[in-house]
Amino acid sequence: MACLPDYAELHCLSNFSFLRGASHPEELVERAHALGYAALALTDECSLAGAVRAHLAAKRCGLKLIFGTEVTLQDGLKLALLATDRKSYGSICSLITVGRRRGKKGAYFLKRADVEGVQALVLLLSEKEEDARWAARHFPGRAWIAVELHCGPDDRARLDSLAQPGLPLVAAGDVHMHLRSRKPLQDVLTAIRMGKPVAQCGQALQPNAERHLRLRMRLAQLYPPALLAESARIAARCAFSLEELRYEYPEELVPPGETPTTWLRKLTRDGLQWRFGREIPEKVRDLAERELGLIAELRYEPFFLTVHDVVRFAREQDILCQGRGSAANSVVCYALGITEVDPARMSMLFERFVSKERDEPPDIDVDFEHQRREEVIQYVYRKYGRERAALAATVICYRTKSALRDAGKALGVPAEEVDRVAKSFAFQDDKISCSNQWMEIAAILQGFPRHLSQHVGGFVISRGPLAELVPVENAAMPERTVIQWDKDDLEALGLLKVDVLALGMLSAIQRCLKMIKKEMHDIPPDDPAVYGMIQKADTIGVFQIESRAQMSMLPRLKPANYYDLVIEVAIVRPGPIQGGMVHPYLRRRRGEEPVTYPSEAVRKVLERTLGVPIFQEQVMQLAMVAAGFTPGEADRLRRSMAAWKKKGGLEPFEERLKSGMARNGYSAEFAEAIYRQILGFGEYGFPESHSASFALLVYVSSWLKHHHPAAFCAALLNSQPMGFYAPAQLVQDARRHGVAVLPADVNASDWDCALENGALRLGLRMIGGLSEASGKRIPSLRPFRSVAELDLNRKELRCLAAAGALRSIAGHRRLAYWAAAGAGPRAPLDAAPAEPPAPALRAPREGEEIVADYASLGLTLGRHPLALLRERLNGFLRAKELKNEPHGSTVQVAGLVTCRQRPDTASGVIFVTLEDETGCINVVVWSALAERQRRELLGSRLLGVRGTIERDGDVVHVIARRLSDHSALIGPLLAPARNFH
Repeated sequence: MACLPDYAELHCLSNFSFLRGASHPEELVERAHALGYAALALTDECSLAGAVRAHLAAKRCGLKLIFGTEVTLQDGLKLALLATDRKSYGSICSLITVGRRRGKKGAYFLKRADVEGVQALVLLLSEKEEDARWAARHFPGRAWIAVELHCGPDDRARLDSLAQPGLPLVAAGDVHMHLRSRKPLQDVLTAIRMGKPVAQCGQALQPNAERHLRLRMRLAQLYPPALLAESARIAARCAFSLEELRYEYPEELVPPGETPTTWLRKLTRDGLQWRFGREIPEKVRDLAERELGLIAELRYEPFFLTVHDVVRFAREQDILCQGRGSAANSVVCYALGITEVDPARMSMLFERFVSKERDEPPDIDVDFEHQRREEVIQYVYRKYGRERAALAATVICYRTKSALRDAGKALGVPAEEVDRVAKSFAFQDDKISCSNQWMEIAAILQGFPRHLSQHVGGFVISRGPLAELVPVENAAMPERTVIQWDKDDLEALGLLKVDVLALGMLSAIQRCLKMIKKEMHDIPPDDPAVYGMIQKADTIGVFQIESRAQMSMLPRLKPANYYDLVIEVAIVRPGPIQGGMVHPYLRRRRGEEPVTYPSEAVRKVLERTLGVPIFQEQVMQLAMVAAGFTPGEADRLRRSMAAWKKKGGLEPFEERLKSGMARNGYSAEFAEAIYRQILGFGEYGFPESHSASFALLVYVSSWLKHHHPAAFCAALLNSQPMGFYAPAQLVQDARRHGVAVLPADVNASDWDCALENGALRLGLRMIGGLSEASGKRIPSLRPFRSVAELDLNRKELRCLAAAGALRSIAGHRRLAYWAAAGAGPRAPLDAAPAEPPAPALRAPREGEEIVADYASLGLTLGRHPLALLRERLNGFLRAKELKNEPHGSTVQVAGLVTCRQRPDTASGVIFVTLEDETGCINVVVWSALAERQRRELLGSRLLGVRGTIERDGDVVHVIARRLSDHSALIGPLLAPARNFH
């Protein structure tokens, strides 16, 4: 090894140079370290999106990482820029931001004048003399010509021609992949980028596989020693690390004469008086002091003040919002109005929220009405400016179907075969069998980044220019900008992210409260009638507890108070289920199993959940009281729990947990049981704080559904798209609860669904194809006596006719179509034409009306389609008849498919919900049957099931044994279904 030259790769692209690089940043770093490179420069094209991932990988293995970028200027000149220190890094970030903000999403635009002021080392990726003179003039002492030799026919001649006075030379590799075996994938990426098959890409393809990280022995054969040595000298000049980044919070939220500490204390004190009056509970006062002390020690006051300011704005604008997640732990957040969870009612773990050992900002998620969140986002942009605020990114990666489709097209596979094969992979986690080159490439392509999108609402706000911290670019949505790092990157570097999230249920609750003229605080707590409804699983449309799994749990758990709802929200999650916690909890709750604790300390942790750990906080507390973990160690355990399924990393904690419990006198069996439960939480465990916030909305939405079903259904319809059920199921459920539903009509409907003498009137928003502008204008112009008076274009008139919304002025659908065909906008001076008499058109039959209803509205107010087909479904039981069937009996059922679910809680099982004229049927399809009858399972609109009744108390399922497709019976009817969401 002593004879091998020192070498640093200074020009390397990862797959964050989208559709160019063929290796993950981590793969490149690990390979460079294995090859003994002195350093590796990650120089993705006008991007630092992969920098944090590479940084973390380099920290793990000890490789020196250099940060930089490759840019192609307007005139075609290509450069690689390398950061030497913090100022240089900020200069590169600012340059990337300038280029990205000028271009559309995914593009950039830079001129030579933009680059001339950049404070960085410059590698000229050009061999033209005029380019070398320009670089020497503008970057004296910090510019080189990168000599990139890839075994071409003229490598020696090129090298000789460059050996002349001027810029110094340095060896570089133009690396696109960590191994040469990625060359076929790199060709496919090129073809995808160019939008043509590989066979037609010609010279756009790299001529060989030399653009990989090569052995230093091989490099010594290709390059003069001086050029290799120069790469190491350049690397030595690059001393910057992402560890140097220091986040500075915004300052302007503190009024003159106050400090962040004093101002937060004042707001907290005022907030506690607002919440509790003059008699603040001693427990709450003590918690507040402890929290404020720790916040001050860690100097997090500006973070809390920033979130408080956003929430204050929302409340002033009458935008419903609520904090959740770890924020519900905090008395401070409760006092500031960020969360509605009263800490006096909960037993929380503050270290889940803020820990001085972690030395990173807490995570506060605030949900806003999803239809008004944009107002909050634009407020943040206005307050801090585009130069100081931007959304975090989300990396959109190839999933199974998209990888198969893009790889197949690039390899020239016929489009029909690509479509057929892609559709056969119904689920995104399906494994691709590497049976041929197409499948092999698609399998590697899975998980590759495709492009950057915007995070659902994570804002990064800084004191100074954000572009000196991380590059900023335009989002696809107008008036949005995003940084190039995602939430995991921000968390890894300890940077502040304020989550401004959208929640559809908040929109629905706010709309419903306005209809019934109430405020949230007017809703009485612990209404027995509401809990009675919940215990019967009558929860279609209710927040969180409307899924199949939740509705199956409700009759067994029988929530009777708020904390029961907290447990209900959390227990139907992969963590408790995979950790084997559900059945012990239910048995103990029903008195079928004794509640025992190995010690008094464990009792204090688990007593509220009957000795079974259900929440993340409880696992952390157990690690502290039973195994002697510090609060910071317990939080690291939590993070490892969340990541171990993907990345591993729990092994160091296993020995620490078990030995710590043994030292404290706990049995090996208890320690092993706790560790198994921790592994279960790796599948996804819910924090108690998060569940507590959600449980409030569960109760409020349940109360509204029980006491005001018409208003609740209208609010849900007006807040679409949201929730678990399509409008058809929401309306069917409301009608089963006695709500009269009136059709959409131009002479009666507003744009939104509304209450009309106690009934629910469908709004014009339900009509497919009708623009919002026209739909909102119609109510202001009525009453209408003829179709011509509507003054709409023919397309929108046809939409109204298709929905039956012209019935009051034109008659049935066919007459409405006739009237719409003769109407339309007129020139201002045109006289109104005399309306010809309507022809004697036959009214549509009932089945035709139902098909038209579904096509236009997505639902029908007529009879359910299966009511018309019942005679042809002889031998198939109706939903209401299943209640009388004994456990284990064989039945046949059929219904419209309204939902298909494949939860993470069980391996391969699929839950299907069928709907007939009497209600819903819950079907369980095990993975073996799903594979055998995939076409029927995924393709049927009207599905027949032969199976066995499984009964657990009031919960009834049909365990499918055979599936049959009866879609031909409903013809063109398009019944909406929510699948795998």
